[in-house]
Amino acid sequence: MQALTILESTAFDLTVQRLCHQLIEDRGHLGETALIGLQPRGVFFARRLRNELARITGDTDITYGELDITFHRDDFRERAVTAIPATTELNFSLDGRRVVLIDDVLYTGRTIRAGLDAMLAFGRPCSVELMVFIDRRFSRELPIQPDFVGRSVDSIDGQHVTVEWEESDGVDRVSLKQVAR
Repeated sequence: MQALTILESTAFDLTVQRLCHQLIEDRGHLGETALIGLQPRGVFFARRLRNELARITGDTDITYGELDITFHRDDFRERAVTAIPATTELNFSLDGRRVVLIDDVLYTGRTIRAGLDAMLAFGRPCSVELMVFIDRRFSRELPIQPDFVGRSVDSIDGQHVTVEWEESDGVDRVSLKQVAR
């Protein structure tokens, strides 16, 4: 089956900008806020947000980190491919901060749960909010809901949502396709 394009480059950029403006509207200023991108694919979104927020606000000192969750996942031993950890770059304490956890797609909620577990090694934030580029609303296994959503996609089992980033894939695009069972 041919992939159905959900977002192309222009709408993709507008979605990132909208989410930045929502975050600024919600927070006022980002002084106590820490943006944390989840490895592997959430970091592309988080980096894009950080750059866009710096452009909009003129503040280049945004607290930002990247968090590897590989060994915090409850399924890492069950995967057919050996788990290869990514890097964690979190050079600050989360104590008392307002954290925005960032990922590209929210599907079952298991990645976010792993991110919450991994994050606690870096301190105790005063709050944690979730920002996702794509929310697959009807597929949760855990009671996790995003606070900031780029686009909601209603999909069924057997469909796969792919977010492609210019930095890694050469194009900004979100597509939905049927996968073979």
